[in-house]
Amino acid sequence: MKLEHGRIADLSNEEIQQSNTRSKGLISIDESGRPLLDYLLFNAKQAGYKTIYIITGVDNSLFKTYYGNNNFGNSYHGLTINFAIQHIPKDREKPLGTADAVYQTIKQYNELKTDSFTVCNSDNFYSIEAFKSIRLFDESPNVLLGYSRKHLKFSEEKIAKFAVIHYNNNGSLIDIVEKPDVSVLNNYRDTQGTLHVSMNIFKFDGFLFFQYLKKCPIHKLRNEKELPTALLNMINDHPNSTRVLPIAEHVPDLTSKEDILIMKNYVSKIDLSDW
Repeated sequence: MKLEHGRIADLSNEEIQQSNTRSKGLISIDESGRPLLDYLLFNAKQAGYKTIYIITGVDNSLFKTYYGNNNFGNSYHGLTINFAIQHIPKDREKPLGTADAVYQTIKQYNELKTDSFTVCNSDNFYSIEAFKSIRLFDESPNVLLGYSRKHLKFSEEKIAKFAVIHYNNNGSLIDIVEKPDVSVLNNYRDTQGTLHVSMNIFKFDGFLFFQYLKKCPIHKLRNEKELPTALLNMINDHPNSTRVLPIAEHVPDLTSKEDILIMKNYVSKIDLSDW
């Protein structure tokens, strides 16, 4: 396996400053200053998406500088960009987690209660094929992509920080295990011996999933409402309601400063000059 790597010493002062002050998706990763989110939106559009909801904090001025001044209905290269605000409870200093972020988005955009929608990170560079496959999958109202471990160019240390997926012979999700111990990984391999990893890209049926987002408990250790928790609660009540769609490709990400150079090299092969 070829492991990608970068060095903080090779970053410019501007790149280091951005990594310390910006949301990861807004870090510039090419010579023109385009942020990672531009490339992600480009791939989503090529895969057939038309409406995008960007979840931010209350201060989203930099996002609006890039993607439109209005709270909703911004036109950006053929996409409609809407902003959703994740408000922080008065008794907390940090947001309440990913499940809360999606819940607040649906509360602000009621159309999502009766529609299906894709949820993904803004600091992972998902491919056009990944976006297209999850958008077009219609065998189940809910689906997540399960990435083959052998195709992810990450160290074992980094893989241990992700979540592995357990599903049955029909492809229905059974469990998502966050940060599993290496000693139990073999328990989650499929019949071909492949270990599948969640890279946090899902499609949900808003009508079914909303109530589980609303009722999602706070994780005892991480003190947040997490998307996988809401999903597992849903499949406990509705077995076979969520399918795992295996995919064999890498997903570059911006977990740390070292990843900026990796991402810059990766997107250097993609031409967005006319976009």
